[in-house]
Amino acid sequence: MTISLHNITSILNANFQGIETVINFDNVSIDSRSLQNNNKTLFFALVGPNNDAHVYIEDLISKDVNNFVVTHIPKGLKDKANFLIVENTLVSLQKFAIYYRDLFHFPIIGITGSNGKTIVKEWLNFLLSPDYNIIRSPKSYNSQVGVPLSVIGINENHNLGIFEAGISTRGEMENLQKIIQPNIGILTNIGTAHDEGFSNISEKIKEKLKLFTNVDVLILNKNKSIEAFINNDVKTFTWSLNDKSANVFCHKNTFVDYSILNITFENKNFELKIPFTDEASIENSMQCILTMLYLKYDLETIQNRISQLFPVEMRLKVKNGINNCTLIDDSYSSDFQSLKIALDFLENQKQHKKKTLILSDIFQSGLENENLYTRVSELIISNKINRVICIGNIISKYKNKFLNAVSYISTQDFIADFENLDFANETILIKGSRQFEFEKIVTLLEEKTHETVLEINLNAISHNLNYYKSKLNPKTKIMVMVKAFGYGSGGFEIAKLLAHHKVDYLGVAFADEGIELRQEGIQLPIMVLNPEMTSFPSIIQYHLEPEIYSIRGLKAFIKIAEQKELINYPIHIKINTGMNRLGFDDEIIPELIAILQKNNSIQVKSILSHLAASDDLKQDIFTKKQITNFDAISSKIKTELKIDPIRHISNTSGISNYPEAQFDMVRLGIGLYGVSNDENETRELENVGTLKSIISQIRTLNIGESVGYNRRFMAEKPTRIATIPIGYADGISRAWGNGVGYVLINDKKASIVGSVCMDMLMVDVTEINCFEGNEVIIFGKNPSVTTIAKAINTIPYEILTSISSRVKRVFYRE
Repeated sequence: MTISLHNITSILNANFQGIETVINFDNVSIDSRSLQNNNKTLFFALVGPNNDAHVYIEDLISKDVNNFVVTHIPKGLKDKANFLIVENTLVSLQKFAIYYRDLFHFPIIGITGSNGKTIVKEWLNFLLSPDYNIIRSPKSYNSQVGVPLSVIGINENHNLGIFEAGISTRGEMENLQKIIQPNIGILTNIGTAHDEGFSNISEKIKEKLKLFTNVDVLILNKNKSIEAFINNDVKTFTWSLNDKSANVFCHKNTFVDYSILNITFENKNFELKIPFTDEASIENSMQCILTMLYLKYDLETIQNRISQLFPVEMRLKVKNGINNCTLIDDSYSSDFQSLKIALDFLENQKQHKKKTLILSDIFQSGLENENLYTRVSELIISNKINRVICIGNIISKYKNKFLNAVSYISTQDFIADFENLDFANETILIKGSRQFEFEKIVTLLEEKTHETVLEINLNAISHNLNYYKSKLNPKTKIMVMVKAFGYGSGGFEIAKLLAHHKVDYLGVAFADEGIELRQEGIQLPIMVLNPEMTSFPSIIQYHLEPEIYSIRGLKAFIKIAEQKELINYPIHIKINTGMNRLGFDDEIIPELIAILQKNNSIQVKSILSHLAASDDLKQDIFTKKQITNFDAISSKIKTELKIDPIRHISNTSGISNYPEAQFDMVRLGIGLYGVSNDENETRELENVGTLKSIISQIRTLNIGESVGYNRRFMAEKPTRIATIPIGYADGISRAWGNGVGYVLINDKKASIVGSVCMDMLMVDVTEINCFEGNEVIIFGKNPSVTTIAKAINTIPYEILTSISSRVKRVFYRE
């Protein structure tokens, strides 16, 4: 993509104000944090409910970005860059994508539906790529922002596009249809996702069908309720598992790990084998089969390629590696667009200064090899990658374009030389096309732990953070609590993401938690809520900020500060307004003020208190009294000391229930992790942590046989028992055993029988079709930590923070 500034101004109908008029762009960006931004980037300053990219423009100018699409020029920046002023930057991004799409004339497949969009897209890419040079949506880029960014990735060497479109409310699909302009349409499963954005299911169907307004053909599962809304001039190509009037009829036979599809099409019968048995995969396979039939593929090709379909990994996973390494596993795809995304994710999540990229040959770029690997080299340089390991015939020929690069013709060659390579104290991005089997490299590099993992969804954390931000006044700051190992979710990894989102403060309970974050490179201000006086020297050494809650503690900290000849070291004054745990009582305030007035070695950075019952509206009178007292006491301190510190009292429940108590900052805790005491609010949050394990063994008990310690479960009928390798040493409460609790296996509840043991528990799978090695959900969406907490008479905090450190945390981004 090379487009001039003059053309952009005309396309967007923008008002140009700037310093240069002749510039060509080859990159469009909306992310101020991307290291790929440069002097050939056109930056669209998008404005959302929680963020305004205009505030980052000054910083971008300092990094050699000079061209911006804006709604206004930030104060003081006129004549310092080129500005294209428009009414709405998102609309302008979409307008530019429409213009850019019109420059190309090749078939485009457009996919929408509630479920299966990304899987169908990735499978079609695999099935059709031997015959086409394909441009497709990277990952799940299917939104009002993601679709235009996907389409802008087209270049003159592509000859087929596959783009997915997702909507959450009415009025959105018209925009995406104009941008994608599909010739071939695919409607996947219609489910309940985003139902809240539509008045009823009929409206939802009508909105999704708008993507297919001008298609040559629409492929879908035959359904009279949906077909009733399809315009008569739209040609349909239907399939069905039960309606023989469909264009393609399928009868399925499922076996242990594969299915045989008996297909009838145009009076011909043939068989296809797919390596899946679940309903969703069979449906997604049928969408792909019909697409290949429509494109006139011969039967032998369809049979061969369909049999090779694979589970689609839609996540970038962060894993612990050997020798204190951190792995970013993106080992199932390798194209230029997804490489850009993965490198941005690497910068977001990097946990070490040293960065290594293991990269395979790149396919479907639409670029000639020389040009392609030149651009890859530029990406790698801009992202400051220290070492590149090239694997593949093609990329090995261009290794000299990369600094500090080694190459191998195959993955097997790399594995054979593994012992001679040094991997330690670095972040490693593993990015390879599926055919290179980079999962073998991941296995080599991954730290060996037991088969129970806690998966942390970084997208969900971002969503929940933005949900609570949307409740705040524009100037209200936000502190996020990452104490107790990030509520059991992983302190540093969460802190890194929060730094990426530019929160104002992090909160930890004890100094050692803050020290660990500093040692890992976190630079955000960190407040220590419960500092022990013996930790004061370390707090100062690592530039942490202590909460001071007593005269004794204040004097002790001042003494050390004076010894170190510090001036205005930031501290936080805790006021007791009714929690009666820690804090200065009202009658102590005059003494506190007197000490602070005489001292310049410290500075009151903030004044805070803690709401005792903000989640319980029955305690509304008490909570409002706390808020009133805090306002009065903190105002007195401000007046007497003639200072203007940050004031904060609200926790997660306080943010939602007492918006009048935002003051200058709020403290977000468990809400970040998807937990709320309010059922309505819970529906707005996304589940962050999913605790998973596997079935180690299955056996059948005869009548009268028992399982586990003290024989607390006795079989009253022949009973299949599955043993799961997780127990109370991993954080599973014994109170959740003996028929109280359950796990989920193949989406079905399996009751926990007998006592929870130290390292394992047993469940009844008599009515569940499952096998050894199958996945087990301990908690997540179902059962939720709230469900477990209620059943065993505790709180979700305890469930989350009880998960032991021996359970591996795996971080991923959808």
